[in-house]
This record gives sequence, structure tokens and C-alpha cells, in this order.
Amino acid sequence: MTSLETELKAFIIETLNLEDVQVEDIDSAEALFVDGLGLDSIDALELGVALQKKYDVRIDAKDENVKTHFASVQNLAKFIQAEKGS
Repeated sequence: MTSLETELKAFIIETLNLEDVQVEDIDSAEALFVDGLGLDSIDALELGVALQKKYDVRIDAKDENVKTHFASVQNLAKFIQAEKGS
């Protein structure tokens, strides 16, 4: 697990007020939505806005890759790293 993944897990917990979830409870490869962590579309919107502010990344809802980027903590970390590298 990378430090960015650990940071993202804490950020997700804080942003979405997931009171009963600890960083260790989230598997980096686990699905964030429906199965896995069980987030919903409202959580996705809230998380997307917060990620754009914190990491200064551009998330285009019309981009067909958005679902892939938000599939797991691992994918989010890869997306943020790719955006920062460009």
C-alpha cells in the first residue's frame, strides 16, 4: 500500500463521515461503491468535489473512465498520480 492510498483512505473516511470505518478496514483493491465499502452516488459526488479541491485534479463526469478511476482506492491513487504527472 502506498502512502497516497493510506492518505486517500483517511480522506474518504473524513470526507464522508464514515464513523465506524478505520483506515485498516479499507482494502485498497476493494470496490468503493455498491459492493465493498458500499458508497452510493451521493457519496461519489461529494468525494469527487472534495478530491478536486484537495488534489487539484480535474474530474470530468462525462469521461467514460470516471467509473474506473473511482472503482477502488488503488485506482484513485493511480488517477491522482497520473494527473499530477501531466
